[in-house]
Parts: sequence; C-alpha cells; structure tokens
Amino acid sequence: MKFLVVSVAALLSTAASAETHQYRVLFGGDDVGGLEVETAGNTSNIEFDYKQNGRGPTITEKVEVDAEGIPTNWTITGRTTFGNPVNESYACADGKASWQDSTGPGSADACSFYIDQNGSPWGISLLARALLATPDAEMAVLPGGTARIRARDTATYDGADGEVTVTTYEITGLSTDPAHLTLDQDLNLFSVADPRFAIVRKGYEAADEALRAEAERYSTQRFVEIQAKAARNFDGPVRIRNVRIFDPKTLALTEARDVVIYGERIASIEDLGSLPTEGETVIDGAGGTLVPGMYEMHGHIGQDNALMNIVAGVTSVRDMGNENEVLDGLIERIDDGIIAGPRISRSGFIEGKSEFSAATGEIAANEQAAIDLVRWYAARGYPQVKLYNSMNPEWADAVVGEAHDLGMRVAGHVPAFSTADAMIDAGFDEITHVNQLMLGWVLNEGEDTRTLFRFTAMQRFPSLDLDGDLVQSTLDKMAEKGVAHDPTIAIHELGLTAIDGQVPAGSIDVFDNMPVNTQRYMKQALFGTENQAERDAYIAAFDTIIETLTLMNDKGILLVPGTDLGGSFAYHRELELFEKLGMSPAQVLRRATYDMAEYLNQDQELGSIEKGKYADFFLVPGDPTANLKEIKRIQMVVSNGTVYFPSDIYPFFGIEPFAEAPEILAE
Repeated sequence: MKFLVVSVAALLSTAASAETHQYRVLFGGDDVGGLEVETAGNTSNIEFDYKQNGRGPTITEKVEVDAEGIPTNWTITGRTTFGNPVNESYACADGKASWQDSTGPGSADACSFYIDQNGSPWGISLLARALLATPDAEMAVLPGGTARIRARDTATYDGADGEVTVTTYEITGLSTDPAHLTLDQDLNLFSVADPRFAIVRKGYEAADEALRAEAERYSTQRFVEIQAKAARNFDGPVRIRNVRIFDPKTLALTEARDVVIYGERIASIEDLGSLPTEGETVIDGAGGTLVPGMYEMHGHIGQDNALMNIVAGVTSVRDMGNENEVLDGLIERIDDGIIAGPRISRSGFIEGKSEFSAATGEIAANEQAAIDLVRWYAARGYPQVKLYNSMNPEWADAVVGEAHDLGMRVAGHVPAFSTADAMIDAGFDEITHVNQLMLGWVLNEGEDTRTLFRFTAMQRFPSLDLDGDLVQSTLDKMAEKGVAHDPTIAIHELGLTAIDGQVPAGSIDVFDNMPVNTQRYMKQALFGTENQAERDAYIAAFDTIIETLTLMNDKGILLVPGTDLGGSFAYHRELELFEKLGMSPAQVLRRATYDMAEYLNQDQELGSIEKGKYADFFLVPGDPTANLKEIKRIQMVVSNGTVYFPSDIYPFFGIEPFAEAPEILAE
C-alpha cells in the first residue's frame, strides 16, 4: 500500500488561511444536525450536534496535530447522546503522552495517535490521513491496539461545488467492527455512513442514499467472508453425541442423549451410545447441555449484530423498529444463507409527526395516516405494530382497533402526554420499556416524554408507593386484560447504575475478552448526572424498577426478555436480571425459549428441542439450570441447520473466545 503514502506536512503547509468544512447528519434521509470544522494550519475547532428521537450528542473539540498528522493536543467537551458529560483531553509533551477520558487518566512513555472516546467523526478522518502517511498503512495507537487502513472503492458525487471524486477507506483494529469513511482527493473528509445514517459534506446531501447503500455492501461483504470461513454445513446427518437436553416444559435436563439433525430439522433424539449411520458427522457434546435457541424480544437488528446474536445463542429476534427496506434486505440475505443471522419477526413502527419524531419506520401526520400504515404493514405480513412517543394518544383507539381487526398485536411506548392506563384501555397488547410503564405514576400534567426527560424523570421513581392504589390499579388492569410487558431491564440497569471509570455489572463477565477500545466504551456511564444526589436517585430508581417488576411477575403479568441494546452479551445480562425477579434459572430459560415461541405463535417449530422441529439450539459445557452464567460459555450454536463454533468467530471481532469448540469425532 505504499502508493497511498502522502505527506501530511505538505497538506498542512497548503493551508495558508482558515478553511471551513461543513457536514449534515442524515437519518433515513432526514436532516437532524451537523458537523462544522474550522481549520487553520495544524489546528481544528469542531462543533458536532444532532438530535434524533429527542436525543443526540453535543460536542465541542479543539485538536492540534504535528507535521505527521499526529495529535499533540486535543480537548473534547459536551454531552453524549444520553446526556453524560464529556470532558476528555489528550496531550503529547516531551515525547510522553497523557490523556483523560470517562474511564479516568492514562499515560504512555511514547506519543502516538490517540483514539478519542467521545469525539466527532473528524477524528477518524485525521487518523486516516495519518495512516496514509505511513509506509505500511498501519500504526500503534493509544490507549492500545494497532490501526490499519486500506482503500476500497472510488466514486464521484455531484453537488453544490460540482463533482467530487472520493475514495472509501476501511480502518480496522480499533474495535469489534471496522470503520469506513470517504476522503476527497485532498484527503479531506467527505462522509461517514452506515446503512441507517450518513454524515455527508454540506451541499452533497443527495449522496446519502448511495453512501448508505455502499456501507451496507461493505458490511455484507465482510459477513459473507466470515460466513464462508466459519459456517459449517455438513453433508449428511450430524449427530451431537452425549448431551443433556434442557426441556422447557419440565424445567429439567434429560439424561444424556444423542441428537441427530438433518438439514434444518431435528431428525431424531436417540439413546446415548446409538450407533451412527453411514455418512454421519459426529460431534462430541462431552456431557454438556443443549438449550433451545433464545429469543431477543426487543431488537433493532442490523447486519452488524446479526452474527453476534447467533454466537450468543440468540437464534430469533423480534425487531421493534427499523428502516423497512433495510430490514427486508437483511432478512432476505439471512434466509438465503448469504450471511448468518437470527430468524426475525417484524414489528411495524408507527410514529407521529413532531420535532422529536424518531427517524425509524414510518411517520403519520394524522389519525387516518396512522390507520393506513397499520393496513400497509398488515398487507405485508407483519404480525404486530409498535406505536411510538410522538403519536397522538387520541388516535390510539382507532389505530389499535384497526390492528386487532386485521389480526395484529399492538405494542409500544406510551405516547407523550398520556399514561399506561390510557393505552391499556385503548387495547394495547404489550407495553414496551419499564420506564414507559412507570412514568405515568410520577409525571405532572404537560411534562414531555419525547425528550431525554423520559429518562431523567426516573429519578422520581424512589418516591413511589408500590402498594398504593395508583400502582396497584395499573398492574391489576394489566393482569386482568392479559397485557404483556417488555421491560428491557438491562438498558435501564446500564443507564441508571453505570458510573464513569467502572465496569458495569452487566459487562464484568465479558470485559476482559474485549478489545481495548470496546473496554473503554464499556466503562462509560450512559446517563449524565450533575451531582451525587442525582446519582443516588438513579441507583435507587433501579431498585424500585426491580421491585415493580417483581410485583408484576408475582401477579402473573407476562414479562418478555429483550434488551434494546443489540442482544448478544446484553441479552445474557437481561436474563440474569430476570432471576432478580424471583425466577429460577430454569424458569428464565423457559421464558427465553418456549414461552416466547408460544407468544409469537412459533412453538410448533421452535422453542424446544424435539424431533421434527427446527435445529435451533446451542451447547454449553455445564448445567445452566443450576447456574445461568453457563449460557456465556457457548461452545456451539446450530441455527437453520448450520453449525457455528463461537471460538471460530470471535477472533474476527477481536474478542477472545469464552469456551473451546467441541471435538468433531467423525466427519
């Protein structure tokens, strides 16, 4: 890659006067904010701000680079997406580096390129330029790791300043996933994009769709390559020898058995020691446990987390809101075996139009438009619709009625300026997020939950009288009407209890296996607090949430496990938190498998390991009914009849495997 070597010093020397670089942030084509950079010589001043769904970062930066394009001084201040304060800095002095981020202070005896924790996309463009100036297109970076760059494709886009030819570059070594960006011929940033959003040079917003399509194509190529290397599709039957089977109907493990799969189905379950037939592949289960594939019930599934859910034993995901075309394309690629991913159940996302609208799914400007969207989703086979924050609560009766008439379930947030009770009365089948359920008990008239206030108002939860009529009447109504609840406990735990510089409870078991920059993000609080009193209120609020959910479980209200955090490792934590509600490990596993298959009317094909059902299950070495943490030591996953060994896959993401693969005895 030596042809990529450029002189950053030469580039800097040409900047005789200040330059302004302006970019727009687009979600699903909607303009939601911007990035502005003022550069003079070796110094850039940066403002980055966008708001989507009532939240987003507000960041101010100043960065100085040396003649090689390596930062020497860098300050970053502002707020993260959910309001956590940012006060990050880096300095190189006398050949030594020092920095401060949300994880605390750090230092090194030699300076190199510092990877920011909370900066704007301008930082990745500076890294790209610095990497292109190296002979081997790679360098050791701080706080750790080695960054590498390679050129991908070149394209030309037309806009306000005429045609611009750009090259897409891929940077790896920073985290579990590569970063992509485009630079123009002067190596100035043109765009950063993924399948859902794009940050693109002002005046070239029309390139948004093409840039997102390109990002999807690169992602697909990556996962196609991983699938080709890691997926194991055997000719003939596959016998998994000497395994105990978790039976969700009895909540117990069977005696040791052999499980034989053929194609996508479980062909037979046989006595241990049964002789294999000719042409079988035999995998040694070594006395471990087979568990049915689990259901992530609150996903916003994307290509980037599809495979990670599979290797975590999550073989089914209910998607709770997505760009419809993006999701359809992902489902097609999974169904065709092009990439690995879970079975996906779709929820049709319906939002009302406001300045806080979520740029996801479809937005309705009036009641009739919302009803028409229900019909649109029904005609395309969606089993459910999800209603969101900005929907006018006065539309609920009509929208829910239309959905029910068409045989669809209705789930959702509680629309702003309404209550869970009102939505239950309107016919909601399921309420999503425990804060959405509880806010109606603490809000004053006119308070707006379309903003971050729907999170900050949780500080009031500790004052609730859970035995009082206000709370009990809502819960009794849910139990009477059979309204389910999707609490997403793990994301609330993270938001309310995580503290800067500490490994959160939900990440302790996986932290050491992660790449260094992923570890940094794990040690960052989600919600911001101004003082210790606010922090204490948040922690107490989470305790109140657990008490509330325990009451709900005791009343027989169906609690469905979902994360809103991408599933995977977070899903394992979600299930651990279900234990805190009074469930045994076996009951939690039943809830994650058979109960959810039954809830989605899929129990004839999924949810348990039985002859004739789909071969969707995973293998762990121990007994997860005795210790739920065993599900974090997955040795093998079978999904759609394809066999995956997580130890083959995690290295592609820079993750150290959690368990060894089982032995293949005969092939």
